[in-house]
Amino acid sequence: MSAPTRTHSPADSSPAADAARPAPRSEVPTTSRRTRRDWSAPIAYLIALVVCGITIAPVVYVIIGGFRTTAQINRDPSGWPDPWVFDKYLAVFTNPGFWTQFANSSIVALATTTGVVVLGVMAAFVIARYEFFGRGFLFSLFTAGLLFPLTVAVLPLFTMLRGFGLLGNLMAVIAPQVAFALPTTIIILVPFLRAIPAELEDAAVIDGASRFTFFLRVLLPLSWPGLVTVGVLAFVASWNAYLLPLLLLGNPATATLPVGVQYFSTAYSQDTAGVLAFTSIAMLPALLFFTLAQRRIVGGLTGAVKG
Repeated sequence: MSAPTRTHSPADSSPAADAARPAPRSEVPTTSRRTRRDWSAPIAYLIALVVCGITIAPVVYVIIGGFRTTAQINRDPSGWPDPWVFDKYLAVFTNPGFWTQFANSSIVALATTTGVVVLGVMAAFVIARYEFFGRGFLFSLFTAGLLFPLTVAVLPLFTMLRGFGLLGNLMAVIAPQVAFALPTTIIILVPFLRAIPAELEDAAVIDGASRFTFFLRVLLPLSWPGLVTVGVLAFVASWNAYLLPLLLLGNPATATLPVGVQYFSTAYSQDTAGVLAFTSIAMLPALLFFTLAQRRIVGGLTGAVKG
């Protein structure tokens, strides 16, 4: 016998029956099917906070240590200032040697940044915008410059600069820093300059602009984020440089602040609080400069990747 076929009565199609009938699977709200939470975002934030804490904690310790006395540090190295003292920072600001080394660091950092930006954008402009024999090899040569750390070239640099009579001169530090910063600068700027449409250059030429005018009035403003990025990186790297100033300058009168910290800590080895105060002031300009320009750095690097 065949199974009886069920016929739908009028009552089955009533509103009450439709309400009682379970909804299809596709009509069930999505939120009711979410039984698991996405823990990736909280974990990422937790890792970021831990990394930030590990990075910031030594800097905060050095800055706060300058507001303590050496006796307080020896008694409780991890404690807070009790009471807060400002003598160590005032002693650093009234030290003539500090201002001499601050001026040396400023001159070296500004000259290095200017040389890196000017030479880097001109070289990147040629590599990015013009076809010529050996262009790929030239770009690869600059890329290969990233493989050679500064420590490898210290001895040849010392010998060469001694032959030129530049030892003890700030130019002995500026020129090598510019040379070693150019590979990174060109690698960042070339994608920026390539991303600028060729139609803009054609329109500028039709309007009577020369290549230099296009470079100066059109290309430089459009590549401003990349220029800021390489400028900030060059400034911070030059301000924090230690090895070259230590080997090539040689005395406190021409030393930069990172080397001045060593001279100060050697002369006042028993004054731990004073050394911490000198160190915190020496690193403060680069820290503030990098913090204020970090958004432009991220935007510049993003533009380089997109280009």
